[in-house]
Amino acid sequence: MPSSVTLSMFVKMANYTILFLFSLIFLSSSHASVQDFCVADLTGPDSPAGYFCKNPAKVTISDFVYSGLAKAGNTTNIIQAAVTPAFVAQFPGVNGLGLSLARLDLAPGGVIPFHTHPGASEVLIVLRGYITAGFVSSANSVYVKTLKKGDVMVFPQGLLHFQVNAAKIHAKAIVSFSSASPGLQILDFALFANDLPSSLVGKTTFLDPAQIKKLKGVLGGTG
Repeated sequence: MPSSVTLSMFVKMANYTILFLFSLIFLSSSHASVQDFCVADLTGPDSPAGYFCKNPAKVTISDFVYSGLAKAGNTTNIIQAAVTPAFVAQFPGVNGLGLSLARLDLAPGGVIPFHTHPGASEVLIVLRGYITAGFVSSANSVYVKTLKKGDVMVFPQGLLHFQVNAAKIHAKAIVSFSSASPGLQILDFALFANDLPSSLVGKTTFLDPAQIKKLKGVLGGTG
């Protein structure tokens, strides 16, 4: 049978444990956000931390609803594809929430060329047709699969990836991002749609001058 001294020590230890746990709860909650939302004030500047918060008195339901993804994008362009964003600039309610969306439309033969999103990982959900999608890891391993309606694929943050229409019908997908402003850089445009000197493009890509000139002509580059 335990002595009264042992029992007293046990009670004290239990009390200290409970006090410690409550302290942790208090400390964690004190660092948690007490603000329900931070609808973007699009009249102010954007920054790496996002937009400033709109005055709560001026926030309406329209800030939390976006209908722009209902309409198909225009695919009559060089890549025969369209991306309709629902980023913070279009959908101010996602500001500070760490998420955003976009609609992807691919006509037959359509392609979203190799690109990266420096600020977010991406999840793609196929709604119509067939899309061959893939990404390349930093170890240069390639992961590619042809997706059908209902399939979901994830693209880790910052890795080069692409999507190609794999059938002769229109393809449609919804993509979500782990940032309100995921960022975008398309590899082909970075190389051939600006004034980067062709001599440097040639040295860094091993392409011949004629091919570089052709690609710059197609994408509007100079130099």
